[in-house]
Amino acid sequence: MLNKEGTILKIQKIELVHSGFDYFSRLEEIIKNAKTEIHLQMYIFEDDTTGNRIINNLIEAAIRNVKIYLLLDGFGSYSLSSESILRMKLSGIQLRFFSPLLSANSFYIGRRMHHKVLVADSRIALIGGINIANKYKGSETEIAWLDYAIQLNDANIAEPLKALCLDLYQKKQRSRRKKIAAVFYNHEKLQINILQNDWLKRKTEISDGYIRAIREAKEEIIIVGSYFLPGRKLSAALKKAARKKVKIKLILSGLSDISLSKNATCHFYSKLLGYNMELYEWNQSILHGKAAIVDKKWTTIGSFNLNNLSSFASIEMNVAIRSDSFAEEFEKHLQTIINQCQRITPESLKLKDNLYSKIINWTSYWISRILLIFVTYLPYKRFLK
Repeated sequence: MLNKEGTILKIQKIELVHSGFDYFSRLEEIIKNAKTEIHLQMYIFEDDTTGNRIINNLIEAAIRNVKIYLLLDGFGSYSLSSESILRMKLSGIQLRFFSPLLSANSFYIGRRMHHKVLVADSRIALIGGINIANKYKGSETEIAWLDYAIQLNDANIAEPLKALCLDLYQKKQRSRRKKIAAVFYNHEKLQINILQNDWLKRKTEISDGYIRAIREAKEEIIIVGSYFLPGRKLSAALKKAARKKVKIKLILSGLSDISLSKNATCHFYSKLLGYNMELYEWNQSILHGKAAIVDKKWTTIGSFNLNNLSSFASIEMNVAIRSDSFAEEFEKHLQTIINQCQRITPESLKLKDNLYSKIINWTSYWISRILLIFVTYLPYKRFLK
């Protein structure tokens, strides 16, 4: 099992962060040490024990005259109580919900703000797939959902990242034809890019980055994939890589908070195995991570899931890191995860596959595809105007 602290990886200006105590201790420390300004954008923010600790930290920062801009998704954070919202607003925190569910101005179910981003004082940032809730922190008796983030300790990255967050918070409109360049740091053997995906605004940096890295792979691809249901281009890139004898390891959910998604992924296990991909299921807790390593050189971690919802609907943010040393150390960690996983082989799949499970998986796959088409492509036009 993973220890409570997690493995902390420090390479120059970047640090690998684990869900659980590691992430939330950093989050609290950054908020407590903030002096001028905090930007926090979160898909899920619950006012449970974990969420209330963060709320109290934010209120204390606001009392210290730190400017706080809090952007929460209107669907993901719908359960946040009116009492907690009022407490934060009365303390001076500027809080806004992205695409509130009860708004009469728009109806676009799929386009959610899926960020998990913190930027403090234009000098330090946390970016990943970890939301603010008890299940991501875990406890003495319950293992945290498996997920990752990156801590960036450099003003050259944090400053433009803050500007991106402020643009989204203030609803600044940009031309759909104008593509915002990725924020990046490039020095010697380390390159860091902040990648965005917002298909409606013609930003496809994360999905393009995945496809490019997979197509260029020569030796090995490792993917941590929650809600794994890749679209046509990503599937084609993986198949082509497999035909080139690139070793592909997929770490997938053994346990899932969304049974429909889990069953839909199981539907094409046999196809993945047919291309000699190695499949591993994580059963220690819910797998929520979204990460990849290609050829021990290129790593990405963030909010982007390998499915059409992330590719064509949600607003996503990932960190892409080109560093041999970072990739090598992260791969060592993922190998410890693989060692704790259940490997899915053609033989083990036959043992647990029966007519009933095949029907359930087939049905789940097509329901998932239809739902993704509905929430992604259809109801995005403004209405009642």
